[in-house]
Amino acid sequence: MPRHQREPGLLPRPLAVLAGLALVAATVVAVRLLPPASAVATSPPPAPPASRAAPLGLHTPALSAAVAEAPPPGFMRPGLVGPATVGPGFVGYVDTAADPAFDLPATALRTGVLHYLLGHLVAGGADGCSPAWASAGGTLIDPGVNQVANRIGRLRALGGDAAPSFGGGSGDGDGSGSAGGADPAARCTEPRALAAAYRRVVGAFDVSAVDFELPAEGESAATAARRARALRVLQRERELQISFTAPLTASGLGASCVAALRAAHRAGAEVGTVNLLAGLEPRTAPSGRLSRLADAVRLAEAQIARAQSLPDEEDAWRRVALTLVLADGSELSEQDARTLSDYAVRHGLAWLSLRGADPDEGAATVLRGSVP
Repeated sequence: MPRHQREPGLLPRPLAVLAGLALVAATVVAVRLLPPASAVATSPPPAPPASRAAPLGLHTPALSAAVAEAPPPGFMRPGLVGPATVGPGFVGYVDTAADPAFDLPATALRTGVLHYLLGHLVAGGADGCSPAWASAGGTLIDPGVNQVANRIGRLRALGGDAAPSFGGGSGDGDGSGSAGGADPAARCTEPRALAAAYRRVVGAFDVSAVDFELPAEGESAATAARRARALRVLQRERELQISFTAPLTASGLGASCVAALRAAHRAGAEVGTVNLLAGLEPRTAPSGRLSRLADAVRLAEAQIARAQSLPDEEDAWRRVALTLVLADGSELSEQDARTLSDYAVRHGLAWLSLRGADPDEGAATVLRGSVP
């Protein structure tokens, strides 16, 4: 091909050179206009899915080794059945002094009862500020050594829970026959030390509820005031349900028990449930024994409403629990149990419970199944 003759479709060489130079210049300008790599926004990598940690409530202090068993994933530990729930339930009672081998998880699997009160924690030490478990032999046991309480972790793994109970024991009219002792508030007179005594037990077992068994023989106003102030401190520190267990008489609650409720209310402590210890008349008693029991409960309900300044007296029903104390298991028939269970459902009681002699299994099953 001649030197100056070009193939069809090709640009002349000068134009091709100029086009190439223009392309290079445009590329350089475009690169210079780009922001530096550090200024380019990049999307963060997607966050890994959140782990399904077991929700254990608002406060989860370190557990003692005795109760540190990990619950299954997704498990939410409930508190004791109380006024925040709908309908009554059944709360088992364990006197750990009288029955130190009681197996909480095994009993829960056998009976279906998942919630328990554990007695009795009493004042220990020279000043009464060291809480300890009472024992049948009269020896006080360190809180972490109680084998019944040390199974709380396994009970929680089944969906249940237990609350320690301060005070109580023999001489308090509970029919248990165990060694007794006083609530630390009766002897521990230093306010901070008393709060620390309660805190030690609450933290050691990471409990969401505690119970205080008021003595049938009464207590001083100073004891009630000390307890009230300490409970107010604890409830400001963590979510904590509080119940009082009090003996029921034909005229309702005794004056000392009403005063303890009033002291707690005035101090700003919330007592969510009052567990009434009620002896059941023998079957040989005149007819109407369950009606007389209902009358006594009604009187106590009105006293609770007044002591806690409830605007509507009927609101106190859901704060009432009823524990039957049986001297003989034959005192409670299956029909009696059905009547009491129906009564509890009708009035919206917090829970039912049993102490003392074991009733017929049919009666016990009816009460244990009182959740509607």
